[in-house]
Amino acid sequence: MTQNNSITFIFLAIMLLLVIIICLMVFQLMKAKKAKDDAEQSFYALEMKVNDLQLENLESKLNPHLFKNILNSIQSHAYQTYFALDKLANVLDYILYESKKKFVTAKEEIDFAMNLIEINKIKISPLFELKIKKNINEEDKLYEQPLLAPLISIDLIENAFKHADLQSADAFISVVFEFKDNAFFMTVSNKISDKKVLKKERGGFGHNTLEHRLRIIYKNNFKLDRFIENDVYIAHLKIDLLEYKTEMLTAG
Repeated sequence: MTQNNSITFIFLAIMLLLVIIICLMVFQLMKAKKAKDDAEQSFYALEMKVNDLQLENLESKLNPHLFKNILNSIQSHAYQTYFALDKLANVLDYILYESKKKFVTAKEEIDFAMNLIEINKIKISPLFELKIKKNINEEDKLYEQPLLAPLISIDLIENAFKHADLQSADAFISVVFEFKDNAFFMTVSNKISDKKVLKKERGGFGHNTLEHRLRIIYKNNFKLDRFIENDVYIAHLKIDLLEYKTEMLTAG
């Protein structure tokens, strides 16, 4: 009788343990479903915000398809959704509000570019080499003065992620931001993919549009170089903000 009681007790303990495990699994599934539902609601809210995006002039013109593509990438990677949506919200706020200004600070533009890079990271493997470096002299008197045209970093970043070789073992994307001697520097480089890239959809910032915009605003106070070296595409932008500000003050 004692042996039967022991067997019964063990059986009940095992059943109780199974019930607890099943309850925990159901709880985790419910929690995951709620997270998925919340993420989808945030996704569709941001998608509607993108659809309402209307930036009319050259300084604030942006192809909303870029962000629709990013949203689709985010939706297909649920494990990174919350983080990416938070970054995307910051990017959209910057585009909708800050880009309407004629100028922003270098700090604001760099923060925007960092958020844009974080969003694009969702497209690549965790093993892909993405190198981001900032060399900023925050004591520079022009660093937090509104002298930089908003959204100038989009074209260089978008181009790197679009044309990078994401499959090669030595593939990489490198983005370097610098602010020194009252000048803004941005260098973006990537291993070129052998795959042909579909022609970019009409609209948005193209190479010619970016350079044309910079020339209108900064005249001879900027330098934009693009070249290929050992299968690596390199774009280097320098804007001399001190010279530009001096010319503005001289012109009255």
